[in-house]
Amino acid sequence: MKLFQHNGLHLFCVQLLITLASLNQVFGRSFTVDYDQNCFSKDGECVQLVSGSIHYFRVHPSDWTDRLQKLRFAGFNALETYIEWASHEPEKGTYEFSGMYNFTDFVLKAQQEGLMVIMRTGPFIDAERDMGGLPYWLLAENPDMKLRTSDPSYLSLVDNWFANHLLPKLRPLLYSEGGPIIMVQVENEYGSYGCDYEYTAHLRELLKNHLGDQVLLYTTDGGSTSYLKCGKVQEVYATVDFGTGTNLTEAFRAQRLFEPRGPLMNSEFYPGWLDHWGSPHSTVPAKSVSDFMDSILALGASLNVYVFHGGTSFGLTAGSNLGDVFQACPTSYDYDAPLSEAGDMTEKYERIRAVVAKYLSLPSMTPPTNSTKAAYGEVLLSPHTSLFSAAQTLPSVPSDSPKTFESLALFNGVVIYETVIDFMTTDPALLSFKAVNDRGYVYLDGVLVGLLARQQEAYQVPVFARQGQKLTVVVESQGRVCYGSGINDAKGLIGPVKLGSTELRNWTNTAVPLTNISWITPSDDAGSAMMFYTGTFSITGTPSDTFLRVDGWTKGIAWVNDFCLGRYWPIMGPQQTLYVPHGILKTGDNSITIFELESAPDGSPGHNISVAFTNVHQINGPTPDP
Repeated sequence: MKLFQHNGLHLFCVQLLITLASLNQVFGRSFTVDYDQNCFSKDGECVQLVSGSIHYFRVHPSDWTDRLQKLRFAGFNALETYIEWASHEPEKGTYEFSGMYNFTDFVLKAQQEGLMVIMRTGPFIDAERDMGGLPYWLLAENPDMKLRTSDPSYLSLVDNWFANHLLPKLRPLLYSEGGPIIMVQVENEYGSYGCDYEYTAHLRELLKNHLGDQVLLYTTDGGSTSYLKCGKVQEVYATVDFGTGTNLTEAFRAQRLFEPRGPLMNSEFYPGWLDHWGSPHSTVPAKSVSDFMDSILALGASLNVYVFHGGTSFGLTAGSNLGDVFQACPTSYDYDAPLSEAGDMTEKYERIRAVVAKYLSLPSMTPPTNSTKAAYGEVLLSPHTSLFSAAQTLPSVPSDSPKTFESLALFNGVVIYETVIDFMTTDPALLSFKAVNDRGYVYLDGVLVGLLARQQEAYQVPVFARQGQKLTVVVESQGRVCYGSGINDAKGLIGPVKLGSTELRNWTNTAVPLTNISWITPSDDAGSAMMFYTGTFSITGTPSDTFLRVDGWTKGIAWVNDFCLGRYWPIMGPQQTLYVPHGILKTGDNSITIFELESAPDGSPGHNISVAFTNVHQINGPTPDP
């Protein structure tokens, strides 16, 4: 008995020593700012960060390891990524952390590849995402909610998301806890939006309270005092962002005004730029990028390449911008990045790798390769059903005036608005709308009579209307504004609708969700607009990446195996093909569905109702804006 007790005590002591040694190893880990040596300090040693942005929600999980290995092979020592609130809480109280949204798995894979992680928690992220990554349902909670401020109606929802869901998942991933996360960003480029110090201080305290006082918090703002004066948060390290062509001295001088000591850091160095439908594909010469990056690193500064790999805004998640005119972002987020949308290493990648090798040791690892691309050929499609037939299975909501997408609990897709004209009109009569967000198709008794477009500010159309006719307006959302003061971007028919001088009332509103289409059933409808088309194609052997061509089609949405690839709009360009990752394909039969809003091929000789899978991606096609 005594021997048993002695052995048990001995075993307990051994386990205790192992536990204490493990804890000592974890607690000995630190990542801080060394204000004496003007550097970041990892475990007491200065480190120059060379980081690259990859968004887990823009890459199919089957490709996460490939993209991370290519980041590490380029010599980078850190990964930067956003957390997108909208992806994780798509509807209030509904949470998603699996599949493409399992950021824990993504972060741990980065650690396995030897990468530190810089985490940008938002709640606002921009990133050319719908509503800048904020959940659309915030606008339904309170249409007058002051987003990105200390408005209690906004902060209470942020607090719930951060404190009860996000931050408990992040804490075990911190560097001090044995994970790879070394830095956490407070908000995102806030100096470009507002000057509510109470708001940013609240976020700082929220992060500290749940992640601990040891976590290194930072901010990102444009490289000028005009941005930093409102973006700087007390007790949070301020960094700047800029691309090639910027005056390097002036940009870092601005950082020094707010951080007199500590490391210089460009936390968003742009190797390319974003695209809009209707405007040419943005590019930045590879040599310009690598030379400018060399200049930054030669100063001993740290940087993050935004983006190292852009990926794809799958589904209906792409955002829009509101400058002089409304501009919607395409599905591709290629960004002319070092890794292409399909993850291919480019000339820019090779030049950047050569620059990094001057400052950091390149890893000893098997060189990664670009993926095989397959051309699966033409796929014939057949009409499946019309939007109007499909919508008959959905509930309609009556209202005196048209309701917004948000008030109908619709993230994205289309809303069908209908009313009956109950008065005599002039001939013709002017049908006018205060605003249409973002594109509207006008029907009288089922016949298309006009098109409305936010991008062209086309909000009125003359019609030959008669008393008793049914007016239908189908409104498509092209993505909520992701940057600037216009992010409270409600979708649908906004404000009164008038025919002549008379306001139209007594509407029915039918919300049609299009991210998931499992609810759609076939019918005998014919036509080429507002139609769903389906087809199948077969794959022999292991599936490869491919690209969907939609020649002859006009504007719509595509799905493969019920996975929403995103929006297509080849007549506007520049994007002509949609990226199809191998991870959504399977050996054997695969399905494809197309929803065409405007005009499909008519099926006449030489105009098959078909699409094609090719091995060449085209995102730099012609556009009306030269």
